[in-house]
Amino acid sequence: MNMTPEKRKKLSRWLIGIATACILIFLGVQNLDTVGKAVSWVLNLIMPMLLGFAFALILNVPMRFFESHLWRKTSKPFLKKMRRPIAYIISLVLIIGILVGVICLIIPELINAVKIIAQSVIDFINKLSAMDEADIAKMPLGKFLLDADWDKILNTLQDWLKKQSGTIMNTVFDTVGSLVGNVVNFFVAFVFSIYILFSKETLKAQTTRLIRAWLPKPFAEWSLHAAQVMNVNFRNFVSGQSLEAVILGSLCFIGMLILRLPYAPMVGALVGVTALIPVVGAFIGTIVGAFMILTVSPIKAVIFVIFLLVLQQIEGNIIYPKVMGSRVNLPAMWILAAVTIGGSLAGAIGMLLAVPVTSTIYILLREATEAREKKLANPQK
Repeated sequence: MNMTPEKRKKLSRWLIGIATACILIFLGVQNLDTVGKAVSWVLNLIMPMLLGFAFALILNVPMRFFESHLWRKTSKPFLKKMRRPIAYIISLVLIIGILVGVICLIIPELINAVKIIAQSVIDFINKLSAMDEADIAKMPLGKFLLDADWDKILNTLQDWLKKQSGTIMNTVFDTVGSLVGNVVNFFVAFVFSIYILFSKETLKAQTTRLIRAWLPKPFAEWSLHAAQVMNVNFRNFVSGQSLEAVILGSLCFIGMLILRLPYAPMVGALVGVTALIPVVGAFIGTIVGAFMILTVSPIKAVIFVIFLLVLQQIEGNIIYPKVMGSRVNLPAMWILAAVTIGGSLAGAIGMLLAVPVTSTIYILLREATEAREKKLANPQK
């Protein structure tokens, strides 16, 4: 087979590219620790920007809704110019207002619950001090309380605290430093998200221009289409996740009313808000709710835990796949599989991103399959 100089040149480039990729992969496998440290360093360096991008994606969902409904028919330049800032402020106030409202509902009751438990402990100690040894011995663990050498236990605890004082202080300083660093990163990310949201059309145009200028045309167009599909899927995912949180919080509130459990409005709101947090949110809602109900009745706290575990199973295996399936155009079976695999691979972040990523892959694969089928059905075209 005769090859033209141009074909030889393309083949040489292709072979050199394959060889270079193989060498880089081999070197990466041989130096996994170094590669891991480099990746970690880069991620820490750009983490504020990644967080800002994530904030922008989430805030863009309500902001886009308000922006499309504010002064739609106006012709005044001032109102058109103010549409986006006002939509942003409304979205930010809405999200912060929901969080502050739930916190104001929960924190006072949580403080009261801690006070009740602390007072119960004090009352028990006072009661214990007024009892004689015979009465104490009749109590559960009474023999342990009488036989324990409390002076020795106290001295051991003091010695341990003295030995660990340096470690404790270092841990405190590291925690404070980490907290300050996280606050700074959060502030930088927040400011970065504002720049993204207020110049998203410019950023989109610049990114599109770079992709089309530097990537082969077929791959560039496919990349832009994939990014558009991912954007729509993520937007639908956020709205679907919010709807799911409302449904779960409402079902929890109604169920607690039926079971005559205390703190139904507050715990229902808490469960709804924490449902937005993958994996950890369910445990936070269950633990805090059970702790609050425990101050009223331990039996009712156990009933609440059982009820919420059953509700979460129904929500996670039936309601969630149905609601998300209608939002992201992904069958319920694949949503359940995506959440399971995503959580196994990357924990909470994996569960958060698994549904929009899987939905994007599903849609792109479906489009490619349909195009392939048309090509096979009409080979002449």
